Amino acid sequence: MGRSYPVARASSPAPDFSNELNPEQLAAVETEARHALVIAGAGSGKTRTLTYRVARLLALGVAPWRILLLTFTNKAAKEMLGRVRELCPCDDIGSLWGGTFHSVANRLLRRHAELLGYTPSFTILDTDDRRSMLKRLVKELGDDRASARFPKADVLSSMFSLACNRGETWRDVLRAEYPHLDRHEEQIGAICQAYEAAKKANNAMDFDDLLQNAVMLLGRHEDVRERYRNQFLHVLVDEYQDTNALQDKMIDLLAGGPDTSLMAVGDDAQSIYSWRGADVRHILDFTERFPDAAIFKIETNYRSVPSILELSNAAIAANKRRFEKTLRPARAGGEMIPALVPAPDSRVEGMFVAQRIGELIAAGTPPRDIAVLYRAHYNSLDVQMELTRAGIPFKLTSGVRFFEQAHVKDAMALLRLALNPLDEVSFRRLVLTIPKVGNVMAGKLWTLWREALPGVQAAAGGDGIVHDFTGAFGGCRVSPGVRPFWGALLQALDGLSEEGAWSTPDAMVENAVAYLDPYMQQAYDDYDERVADLEQLAEAATTFADVQEFLAQTSLLTNADGGEGDASDRVTLSTIHQAKGLEWKIVFVISLCDGVFPHRRVIDAGDRDALEEELRLFYVAVTRAEDQLYLSYPRVNLRSYEGSLHQYPSRFLSFCPSELMEQWDV
Repeated sequence: MGRSYPVARASSPAPDFSNELNPEQLAAVETEARHALVIAGAGSGKTRTLTYRVARLLALGVAPWRILLLTFTNKAAKEMLGRVRELCPCDDIGSLWGGTFHSVANRLLRRHAELLGYTPSFTILDTDDRRSMLKRLVKELGDDRASARFPKADVLSSMFSLACNRGETWRDVLRAEYPHLDRHEEQIGAICQAYEAAKKANNAMDFDDLLQNAVMLLGRHEDVRERYRNQFLHVLVDEYQDTNALQDKMIDLLAGGPDTSLMAVGDDAQSIYSWRGADVRHILDFTERFPDAAIFKIETNYRSVPSILELSNAAIAANKRRFEKTLRPARAGGEMIPALVPAPDSRVEGMFVAQRIGELIAAGTPPRDIAVLYRAHYNSLDVQMELTRAGIPFKLTSGVRFFEQAHVKDAMALLRLALNPLDEVSFRRLVLTIPKVGNVMAGKLWTLWREALPGVQAAAGGDGIVHDFTGAFGGCRVSPGVRPFWGALLQALDGLSEEGAWSTPDAMVENAVAYLDPYMQQAYDDYDERVADLEQLAEAATTFADVQEFLAQTSLLTNADGGEGDASDRVTLSTIHQAKGLEWKIVFVISLCDGVFPHRRVIDAGDRDALEEELRLFYVAVTRAEDQLYLSYPRVNLRSYEGSLHQYPSRFLSFCPSELMEQWDV
């Protein structure tokens, strides 16, 4: 335990919460340690502990305005403060500083904006505002060579944001995360500089600037820093494991006073957001920064049955850097132990998931109590297809439906145009991926295409199928800047057939991917994930022998609504990252094979820290389940252009003793 520290300046009777909290929670709530770290395991009542801590401080006579509660979502802050009002009625609770890091930063900056060269009425740029400003600068300062594919505004926005949240330069992030764009380094630097100048000239800050400027304000102006250090007797931080470099610095600057108490609440085992700047070292190294800190572990889990907790405890134990803890169940034993389900391939895996979900719903389980979780959005394709075919209602929280994603529609457009050169929608979609082609230019290109088409179809023979697009449309008089891209599009269309016959659907998708790859590199900040989506599309295409049937079936799936029924009562399909903080009675975790989960790039890099984060992600997935847990993986990848590839089960499954799982054979 850390040294004793008075939690209040006023003498008031201590509230008795012993009937409302378990002993673990109560110890953290009642601590008098100046610095405290609360390690709250999954499903252990973390929010409850933090809420009661605030209520206790108020009951002991701490003025609300002397408490700072930092959260990651407005919803969390609102829920906690609402519960505090119920526990400890106080007319002045509105003066308590409670909210997200960004909202608190905004509050500080409104008071002291002049010190940084802004007025208090500065504008906060939302995502669209930021994109518009960057889009204008890309047009003015980007690489204007005819052959260039310069990154779009969204990509630059993500790059600058990640650099800000990591506390790194944009060049560091460019080289580490966007090496395929390094040829544009000079122009990106000019745009970054111009973007910062434009914001200042417009008396505007974007979302990232709020944190960066608040840290700058507190770091550079001692009088401001000391004012708030003296004001806040108690700083409480929720989800501490998710703090990034700026947020951690902000905490230090506000809680660094000699009379300030800091309580950080979180779970190192659920730190899974390094890709957006979070650093697990902040929570792991807390006691190094604060040697007097008291550590409290809340290990009673109110969510899951014992068999699920046994498996989760065994899995996370493989991580070397962590706080030792063992989740203990508050619930009695469940009816089944977690199921391990090897499937022949991803298609059969999807069929199993859909069939089992159908059985559960028929037995009385509401669809809203069931979730299918996965490492990446593309892993959900086969499950989406099978749930749709079975008429089982589902909702996607990991993004739009697979075939409605822009890059998937781009790939399908190439196939559709090859089979139907009269398809203006697909034509326009494809030419709009060409640099500097807008709607007006797309219309002109369509006119040229339509003018040449009758003669092309007549020369193609009775069936009207075009197999030589370069010969047919290569002579169209397009502008010099568009010509190389026009030629690449025609060559891509030619690549979809061989010796006068259409290639297999999966081979056609692979050709589409090769054509779209340069465009996706400059269009999307999540380029790797988009490529993985299209690789999954190619695998799905292997189950179709005919391209027309492939296009017809995927169109039917695109237009399906995911099943009939109440929109609020649907099976949830989600990435694990987006499922954190949620729970369901029944959870399926799919695609558990090495190279997918953990991700191939993590394995190839040999990065121990990254691999440990992947295991924490697995732990988060497992601990979402209350009653039943199904863990599945496909044994074979069917992508025929490489041959059938054997896949190994995720190494994370080997961390789970076989007696904790029951194998189901499909």
